[in-house]
Amino acid sequence: MSDYQAANGSIQIADEVIGVIAVTAALEVEGVAADAGSSKSLVEFFGKKSQTKCAKISKETDEVCIEMEIIVNFGTKVQSVAQEVQKRVKNAVETMTGLSVSAVNVDIAGIVKEKSAKAEEE
Repeated sequence: MSDYQAANGSIQIADEVIGVIAVTAALEVEGVAADAGSSKSLVEFFGKKSQTKCAKISKETDEVCIEMEIIVNFGTKVQSVAQEVQKRVKNAVETMTGLSVSAVNVDIAGIVKEKSAKAEEE
């Protein structure tokens, strides 16, 4: 949990909040699979009760380091998608929380065919 001292008292931001911001920002990147293909959505793939299971938050003083696991769509440039995830997650967390993000480490946890994901939606 991140603590801040404000003029009117303290402000605490839970790690889960930072994780939700990170996951939401990652899902907005084109090429990140919103559907794990076989039968579960990305949130279900990583656990419905904990939407932030795929985002691990670690803090040192005023800096946050985020470890993300994502699933990408087949045919996308994996490195480009991962770099865009890093950029968007860093920007979203810093903008919404005021925390400084030292690193966003992205692990590619899987790849899914986009066509099969779309077919399951129908």
